[in-house]
Amino acid sequence: MISFFMTFSDPAGKRRIQSEDLAAAAAMVGSIPEMTEGLLFTPLDQSVDHPYKADGAGPLLALQLRFRDLFACEAVLDRCGVPANLAAGEGLSSLSGLDVTHQVMLTRSFPVDLAEHPKGEDPKGTAIPCSYLVHYPGPAEDMNAWNLHYLEHHPSIMRTFPNVRQIEIYTRIDWVDRLPSRRVEHMQRNKLVFDSPEALSHALGSDVIKRMRQDFVHFPPFSGGNKHFPMLTRTVRPKN
Repeated sequence: MISFFMTFSDPAGKRRIQSEDLAAAAAMVGSIPEMTEGLLFTPLDQSVDHPYKADGAGPLLALQLRFRDLFACEAVLDRCGVPANLAAGEGLSSLSGLDVTHQVMLTRSFPVDLAEHPKGEDPKGTAIPCSYLVHYPGPAEDMNAWNLHYLEHHPSIMRTFPNVRQIEIYTRIDWVDRLPSRRVEHMQRNKLVFDSPEALSHALGSDVIKRMRQDFVHFPPFSGGNKHFPMLTRTVRPKN
């Protein structure tokens, strides 16, 4: 599975995406050919406690578009496709003039104990899941050593977070595109999904975070640090 990421950031940290622009962006994402799923990430309405609040509120908007293979993904990354129009803020005033980046990565999924939202806890279906988006800009001194250690050790610890619903780790690949946004090549991204911002805060306040930090000190050498952003998560099903 291939994931295409696009982030829209305001360096001043003052702007928010308007609800009508978010709805329009979701409709545009749903029209993308060959996409299997689209995810739209937005900042939380209210801050929650988590170990890396100093990293800030995160981007104004982030997208994750899933494709079955690289060729299907690259086919929509031209000058006239939906990603290019979104990057240019075409018709969406609250997305214009932002710092827009993109990256294509390989998706690595890992098991969790219960992936589905428990029935009966939200009978109206109004709860919005919360994702913890993490990225490591890099580089690592030895990418193979980095990936071997991280993939063999960290996901099994992540799985012990209370009520984690999804664990995905994304690693680098080469790709081609003609988008107007800025390419980035982060050495890794991660995503943990929880039922709500409160569930995320509860999980990251548990003793599991201590085990995560214990493993962190054994990571192979790398530079660039990391960033952690809790984001509300909306799913868009493809129309095609």
